[in-house]
Amino acid sequence: MINRICAALTFTLGASVAIHAQTCKSNSLPPHSDWPVYGGQAEGDHYSSLTQINRTNVHLLREAWKFDAAEEGGLETNPVIVGRTLFAYTASQKVIALDAANGKLLWKFDSGVRSSQPARGVAYWTDGVHGRVLAGVMNYLYALDAQTGKPIPTFGEQGRIDLRKGLRGDYLSQSVALTSPGIVYQDLIIVGGRNPETYPAPPGDIRAFDVRTGQLRWTFHTIPHPGEFGYATWPPNAWKSAGAANNWAGMALDEHRGIVYVPTGSAVFDFYGADRVGNDLFADTLLALDAKTGKRLWHFQGVHHDIWDRDFPSPPALLSVRHNGGCVDAVAQITKQGFLYLFDRTTGKPLFPIEERHYPASEVPGEVASPTQPSPAMPAPFTRQVLTPDLLTTRTPEAHEKAVRDFATFRSGGQFLPIGLNQETVVFPCFLGGAEWGGPAVDRARGVIYVNANETACVLALTENRPTASTGERIYHNQCSLCHGKDLAGSPPLYPSLVDVGKRLSTQQLEAKISQGGGRMPAFPNLRDAHLEALIKFLTKQEEKNASDPDEGGFYSAAADGTTMKYEVTGSRDFLDAEGYPAITPPWGTLNAIDLNTGRYLWKIPLGEYPELAARGITNTGSENYGGPIVTASNLLFIGATADDKKFRAFDSGTGKLLWETVLPFAGTATPATYMVDGRQYVVIASGGSQFVKGPTGSMYVAFSLQ
Repeated sequence: MINRICAALTFTLGASVAIHAQTCKSNSLPPHSDWPVYGGQAEGDHYSSLTQINRTNVHLLREAWKFDAAEEGGLETNPVIVGRTLFAYTASQKVIALDAANGKLLWKFDSGVRSSQPARGVAYWTDGVHGRVLAGVMNYLYALDAQTGKPIPTFGEQGRIDLRKGLRGDYLSQSVALTSPGIVYQDLIIVGGRNPETYPAPPGDIRAFDVRTGQLRWTFHTIPHPGEFGYATWPPNAWKSAGAANNWAGMALDEHRGIVYVPTGSAVFDFYGADRVGNDLFADTLLALDAKTGKRLWHFQGVHHDIWDRDFPSPPALLSVRHNGGCVDAVAQITKQGFLYLFDRTTGKPLFPIEERHYPASEVPGEVASPTQPSPAMPAPFTRQVLTPDLLTTRTPEAHEKAVRDFATFRSGGQFLPIGLNQETVVFPCFLGGAEWGGPAVDRARGVIYVNANETACVLALTENRPTASTGERIYHNQCSLCHGKDLAGSPPLYPSLVDVGKRLSTQQLEAKISQGGGRMPAFPNLRDAHLEALIKFLTKQEEKNASDPDEGGFYSAAADGTTMKYEVTGSRDFLDAEGYPAITPPWGTLNAIDLNTGRYLWKIPLGEYPELAARGITNTGSENYGGPIVTASNLLFIGATADDKKFRAFDSGTGKLLWETVLPFAGTATPATYMVDGRQYVVIASGGSQFVKGPTGSMYVAFSLQ
C-alpha cells in the first residue's frame, strides 16, 4: 500500500514543455572552481558552474578523502572553500582549515568556549592579499587569520565581538548565538543571531560591523523603536521588552545592487501573543535592506502576529526568471508551511499573486489572531496543508486504528488555525517544516528551484500557567515546558525527556547545559545564582521552597514587565504511531523541482527512507531531512539531509532520477559543497548527524571525486 502511494507521487513533465526554452543572460555565472560563501554564492543559490562530474560519470564517484575530528555531537556545516583551503567547524565548534585536495588538517582554532549549538558555516573576506575567516562561536564573532587560524587582535576586543553587547539591558543576561554565518558586503560583515523562543529574549537586531575593526556600522531594529516604520504594529513600548523577530537562518546578497535580503523569525512567545497584539513587524518578514546603510528598501511579512512558530527558515535564493515576456531579477523565499514566494528583488512586487485569506479567531483569552494571512496563488504548496482522516497512516491496521483514535481528540483545521486551549491542535506540516534551514538550490540556467521538505504533523495545546508550588517549577514552566512538556517527558529524540535527569547528569553538568545550551536548546544566561539553583533543584526533585515565599524581586516575580507567560504549551510532540513512525500516510519527506518561470512543478519525489522499513519491503516513504541540495551546470543535484538512512545521493536535476548514492558514516544533515582543486572536481559533505537524529553522532567531512 505504501509503495503504491509513493510510486504514484513520483512524476516528471517533459523538459520541452515544462522548462522555459529561453533563459535570462543575468542567470549566467562566470566559471569558478571554489565555494567561497555559505550556500555557494552570496546569492544563496547553492549552484556551481563545474561540469567535470556529470550525468554519465557520476556513478563512478568514490571517496577521495575523509577528515574525522573524533568528536560527538553532530554537524550541520556547509564548508567554505577558497583556493585550495576548506574552512569548517567541528562538532564542538572548533574552527578548522583543511587542505581541500586531501583533507589534511592545516590548523584548528579552539576558542575555549564550550558549545554544542548548531554551527552551519563561516564567512570569508579578503582585501586581495590577506584573508579573514569570520566565525561565530556561541555569542562571539571571531576574525581569524585565514593562513594561521589565529585571532586578529585589531578586530573588536582582541579578535572577537561579543554579540550580546548593544542589544538591551545587561548584556550578561542576553542570549544570542551566531548559528548561521553573517554575510560579507564590501568591508562589512552583516549578522543576525539565534535568540530564545521564550521570555526573556533580546530583540533580533540586524547589525553590520566593520570587517577590519569590528566597529558597529549600522543597526536595523526588527522590533521598531518609536518613530520608526512599523512601530504602530506593536503595542506602545513593546520594543523595551519584546524579543526575537531575529534572523537565525542567514541572508542572501545582491552585490551589484548592494541589497541584502534578510528573513526573520517569530517574536516571543511563539504560541501566545496577547502582550504583542498587532501584526508585529518585522517578525516573520523578508527584509530588503541597503547593505551599506541598513535602510529598509521593501519588506514582505509572511505571517501576521505569528502564534505558530512559522519562521522564515532559510536564506532566500536570487535568480532571474522569464516574466511577462521579459527577464526579471527575482528573489525566492521558501517557508516552513510549504509556501514559496517570488518577488522582483528591486521593488518587492510579487511575481505571482498573493492573496490575504481569512482565518478563524483565537478562542484563547487575551489572544487576538490576525483575521487574514498571506498565501501565494502559485506555485502550489510543496507540502500537504490540512490533516484529514483519509491521510492517517495505513502502515499496519494497528497503527491506523491508533491514529484514528488519537486524531479524534485533536483540532485540525489546516494552516493558521489558532492553537487551542486544553485540546491539542494539529500543526501540519510541523514546526520543523516544510522547508527548513538547509534552503533551496537554483538551476541558474533554467530558472528552476529545488526544495527538500519534511511532511509530518505535530500537536500541541495551550494551558493556563497557574501558580505553582515553587520558584523552580515556575521557572521550568516559563522557560522549558515549550520543548520538554508540562510533565518533563519531552518528545525524544528532538526534545529529550527530563524525567529523572538528576540521575543522568550532575549539578555541574546541568548548570553548563542551561548556561550554554546545545542542539536546538538556546543558552539561558539569564538564569543565574538563586534562579539557576531553584530550577536545578526542581529538575532533580530537591525543591522544597513554598510558592508563597517571595522571589526576592527576581525576574520571575510578579511580572510588572508583562513577560511572565499567562499560558504555557503542554509540550510540542510529533504525531507518531506506536512504533515511532509518522502517523500519517507517506511521503514523510520530499524533493521538489519547480519552474519559477511558470510556477509549475517539474517533478516531485519521496526523499529518504527508514532502513528497517525498507528491509520489510516498505520503501520510498521519504523521511525527515535537514540540510539542503546543491545543483551543478552539468544537470546534477546532490543532497544528503536524510536523517535515518544516512545516504548521500545524486539525482538528474531535469527528471529527478536517482543516479548515484552512498551511505555515510553518520547522517549528512548538512548542505554539501562542490569545488575543483588541481583539475579535479570534489563534492564534500559534513557527516555527523545532528540533534534531530536517532543513534550515534560524529564529526566527519567526506569528499568524493571521480577515480
